Amino acid sequence: MKRRNFLIGATAITLAEFLAGCEGQGDLNIQLLKNTIPAQMVSKFKRELTSQPKLNFNPQENLTELFSLLQSWQRKLLLEEQKSSTEQTNINIANLVTLGDYWLANAIKQELIQPLNSEALQNWNKLPEKWQKLVKRNNQGYADPQGKIWAAPYQWGTTLIAYRVDKFKTLGWQPTDWSDLWREELRHRFSLLNQPREVIGLTLKKLGKSYNVKNLSKVENLKSELVKLNQQVKYYASNNYLQSLITGDTWLAVGWSNDILPLVKTRKDIAAVIPKSGTALWSNLWVKPAATVETSLTEKWIDFCWEPQIAEQMSLITQTTSPIIPGINPTELTSEIKDNSLLLPPEDILEKSDFLYPLGDSTIQQYRQLWQEIRLSVEMKSG
Repeated sequence: MKRRNFLIGATAITLAEFLAGCEGQGDLNIQLLKNTIPAQMVSKFKRELTSQPKLNFNPQENLTELFSLLQSWQRKLLLEEQKSSTEQTNINIANLVTLGDYWLANAIKQELIQPLNSEALQNWNKLPEKWQKLVKRNNQGYADPQGKIWAAPYQWGTTLIAYRVDKFKTLGWQPTDWSDLWREELRHRFSLLNQPREVIGLTLKKLGKSYNVKNLSKVENLKSELVKLNQQVKYYASNNYLQSLITGDTWLAVGWSNDILPLVKTRKDIAAVIPKSGTALWSNLWVKPAATVETSLTEKWIDFCWEPQIAEQMSLITQTTSPIIPGINPTELTSEIKDNSLLLPPEDILEKSDFLYPLGDSTIQQYRQLWQEIRLSVEMKSG
C-alpha cells in the first residue's frame, strides 16, 4: 500500500532543523517516516532523560524506502558473515524503524525484524486490544492471539470519503456511507484509490462484510456490485487524487486520512466523513531490526510515544491519531480531539472498521482475479 507523506503545520519545527549538526552513530538511532514525529516531541524526550545520549532521528521520504533499508541491512550482514574477521566492517543499523502495518508480515517472513519485549514496555497495557491484536503475529506474519509482539503502533488513520460541500449542497444531501457511491447522481463524479483491497473492501463493507474476507466466492452479489461501482467511478488514483477535488473536476474522492485531514483543516469547501458501516484502518509502527544493537532507550522512546499527554500533542500536530487515544476516557481528552470525529471516530464505527490483515496465497489470487475481471470489463465497454 502507498500512502503519501504526512503533513504538519507550517509553523512546526521540522525534524531536520532540530537534528541539524548531529553527526555519527547516536545512543538512539531511529529511521522514521518523514514528518510523522514532531521535532518538539524529540526535544521533550531528550529533556526527560537523566543522561545526555545522542539522538539520531533520520527521516525517510516514504515507507517503501524504510522497508528497503531493512532488506539492505540483511544483505550486508550476510555478506559480512562470508568475510574473514580482519575484513569485517561495522554496519550502522538503526535501533528502531518506521514500518507500515501492510509491510509487517513480509518483514517477519523475511526475518528482517525481531520481536519486542512487552515486559520492558511499561505502557503496553494502555494500548487498546485492536492495536495489540494488529502486532501479535506468528513467524509467518499472520495474526495470532498467541503470537509474539512484532511491532509498536504509534499512529493510525482511516480511509475516508472527502467531498465538495458546494456540489453536494446542490444535490440536497451529504455522503454518509459507502452505499452513496452507487447513487446515480455521482456517476463519473468521483475517484477511488487504485488499490484492490480498498475497492473490493469498501464493497464488502457495503454488503455487511469485513475487509478481510478469505473466500470471495461465498459473498453474494459481490461481483455485480463491483461492476456497478466501476461503471460509476471517474478514475482510479492513489497519488494526487485530491487535486481534481480541489478544482471541482470531481465531487468526491475516497482517500487516506493523512492526505485528507490537512486539506479539510484549511479549506471550507471540502469536508470529509468516515463511512458509518466501517472503513479500512492503517497504522505506522516501530519495529526493531533483526541485528540491531540493544539499548534501553528503545523501550523508553516507545513508552514516551504512548504517554497520554504526548500522544495528544502528536495527534494534533500530525493530524494522525495515536493508538493510545481510543483507550483514554473522553473526559480526559482535549476538545480538539474528542470533538473531532475524523481524528477520533465514534466507538461504534471504529468497532466495525478493519485493519487490512495479510491473506493466504489462494485468497490473494481471488482478489487479483476479481480485480482484473472488473477492470477489464469496464475498459472493454469504454473502448
